[in-house]
Amino acid sequence: MMDNLAQILMLLSVAVTVVVAFQQLHIPTSIGYLLVGVILGPHTIGPTFNVPEFKTLAEFGVVFLLFTIGLNYSLPQLHALRHQVLGLGTAQVLLVTIVVMVVLWLAGLPASAAFVIGAVFAQSSSTIISSQLTEQGEESSPHGRLGLAMSVFQDVTAVPFLVVIPVLGTAVGNLALAGALGWAIGKAVIAFALVFFAGRWLLRPLFQLVTRRRSAEVFTLAVLLVALLAAWTTSGLGLSLAFGAFLVGMMLGETEFRYQVESTIRPFRDVLLGLFFVGIGTLVDPGVIPDIWQWAVLGALLILASKLLLVTVMVRMSGIVTQTAVRVGLLLAVGGELGFALLAIALDASVIDQRLGQIALTSVFFSMMGGSVLIRFNRAIAERLCATRSSKAEGLDGATLSADEPRVLIGGYGRVGHTIAVMLQDSGIAFMAFDTDTKRVAQGKADGHQVVYGDISDPELLAAVQVERASLVVLSVDSFPVTLQAVTHIRRAAPHVPVIARARDLESSSRLLAAGAAHAYPEAIEASLRLGATALKVLRVPVNDIDLMIQEVRDWDYKPVLEEGEGGEPRA
Repeated sequence: MMDNLAQILMLLSVAVTVVVAFQQLHIPTSIGYLLVGVILGPHTIGPTFNVPEFKTLAEFGVVFLLFTIGLNYSLPQLHALRHQVLGLGTAQVLLVTIVVMVVLWLAGLPASAAFVIGAVFAQSSSTIISSQLTEQGEESSPHGRLGLAMSVFQDVTAVPFLVVIPVLGTAVGNLALAGALGWAIGKAVIAFALVFFAGRWLLRPLFQLVTRRRSAEVFTLAVLLVALLAAWTTSGLGLSLAFGAFLVGMMLGETEFRYQVESTIRPFRDVLLGLFFVGIGTLVDPGVIPDIWQWAVLGALLILASKLLLVTVMVRMSGIVTQTAVRVGLLLAVGGELGFALLAIALDASVIDQRLGQIALTSVFFSMMGGSVLIRFNRAIAERLCATRSSKAEGLDGATLSADEPRVLIGGYGRVGHTIAVMLQDSGIAFMAFDTDTKRVAQGKADGHQVVYGDISDPELLAAVQVERASLVVLSVDSFPVTLQAVTHIRRAAPHVPVIARARDLESSSRLLAAGAAHAYPEAIEASLRLGATALKVLRVPVNDIDLMIQEVRDWDYKPVLEEGEGGEPRA
């Protein structure tokens, strides 16, 4: 036990050091975790991390990654994306897989190994793409939106590979392979049916029961239970753990608990996915790189070139201007983390040998570094390739991919939140409301409003709903501590997004303003002002004079109506 503890402390120390350094240098942390694995792996000089349970634990990183992907791609959402993004995303993965497979097969690799390498090379890193686009301020650009949407959808197309790849290592001969694939697909259909009907009948009642307890601990346990139970179910059918997690994520993605579930699972996913990358890094043998580096470089060039060319052509054929199509191709050229997951499955199933695995692993690693450079300079490269600065084309493309509507986030769907939602809906402004009371959530859906279960003060929830893309946040919850915590987290995550908050009194209002709220109206004083305004209207005081008087009181921080009494106490 003490030996394992010492090893874990060593792992954490190296991981914190490397990841912090990579963040300072603006290098994707996934590459940092890979480096940690190389440093602590059995193939390098120095201490070696060797905890028997580590590999099993790290595998759950992919499980929770696919679970999160499922949350973001429920059946209705897949149906809504069935045209441009779905078509382009599917075609990109299939074409890259086929092209790379044919090239490697003609080079002498067995068809099954060539297929696996093609599937691995077809993946792109959503993490690297999204983080660099955000850092460069391009996440809302036409090429940024389309590129990120296609990269995220690639994660969905990786699910069939989770079913097919393990079969390739067990079947011998074309007839046996066809039979094994048919049986695997049949089991996948059975698994989908089990999770689908269980999810439709059991998941919503279960989480409604759990949320009535108002316990974050019980909610977390419930999320872990359903994710791991689904993974166990598909594993029992001879399929991958990640496939079951993806299916149950899809079912939960249709419920009002989606965002809170995502925020709950995110810390587990990020830590375990980091451990997964560490595990992949331990497979890298730097000692063989001098013998395989030329093949690894060729593999990386094959990844970058094939995806750049194919994606550019497909996007251009969809009607988008050339320069934007090239920029999308540059974004998607980067290698992806799911490629490592597919590679690990293939190695476990003995579909490819260790040397070929080392070449593929190093190729993806090189492509992630080279792809990061392409993303960083995608504008300059596209302009050079297109030999034009087509701002007009950017504008035309913006019409093809129209910008998102103004989006308002409402924290709390009680009396105040409901009133705000009605006003926004009547004004034609898109909004999403959050509440931790399932009865209010149900009422919101009955009202025809987009109301989901979630705690607006949860920073993970704010990250899940991309608060930085909101036009406005309105905090109407009847709890000052929750409101103050929400303002603090929103200011930290999205300092440019204005926040309007509800306050009970002047002290609460002042503290919320100090925390970063743009406006914080004290209810008691505002009610007094409205009552006074109505009285003045009855007495036929001009409306303009009344509005000016009320605004003056607000501008002076309500001091004209809060005079000091004899004992120094404020008087309303």
